[in-house]
Amino acid sequence: MTISDTRPALSADAFTEHLRLLTSVFGDATRRAIYFHVKQNPGTTANELAEAFGIHANVARHHLEKLEDAGFVRNEERRSTGVGRPAKAYQATEAVIELGGTDKRDALLVRLLERAMDLLGPEAAEKMAMSVGEEYGRELASSIASSDAQSSAFDALRVVADALTAHGFAATAESSSAGTSLVSSTCPFGDAAVHHPVLCAVDRGLVSGMLDGMGSTNTMVKLTSKARGDDSCRTSF
Repeated sequence: MTISDTRPALSADAFTEHLRLLTSVFGDATRRAIYFHVKQNPGTTANELAEAFGIHANVARHHLEKLEDAGFVRNEERRSTGVGRPAKAYQATEAVIELGGTDKRDALLVRLLERAMDLLGPEAAEKMAMSVGEEYGRELASSIASSDAQSSAFDALRVVADALTAHGFAATAESSSAGTSLVSSTCPFGDAAVHHPVLCAVDRGLVSGMLDGMGSTNTMVKLTSKARGDDSCRTSF
């Protein structure tokens, strides 16, 4: 992943920081897709992106804010013809993004992750995965408007499901007499989770962290996962 321009070659430190920025911004598949959608459809809004990608509008805003903070998109208020604040219309900036070697990069990152799991050991690795999930979950929750921190546990979980789906989990919220739960039909970690089931703690941490960040009184969640031999990948509380 590079930016094509005529600037002088970066120093080693500058290159490392630049690579960190690009990985942070474009490492998420949904965010990459949103960037190219905005590039092809100048003037699009968060609500339009939410409809196009089947995600919550606040999840779309979270991705747009990340892209805007990094300087890859900008916004201007679209003139409103009705009541209320005008919507922000986004378009790509002049920065040219070239994506290359994504599969090889992802394979390398997975190998690095698996080696880290081996070196840490299962107990420390699971603790780290849970902590990372909780921290990131709270960060996601901070981008959700307070009005969307719904009154019921199920409504809150639906907001969480939208956010996780945007990150590759294909999550849905379910409610039954046994309680509320979130079911993930796909996992962005792929085979790495099969080889290292402790990664499933990231799921549990994400849900717990988001619920905590949204002000939920119950953030204690239970996890089942196919990687651990269960019938489904389900987070319940």
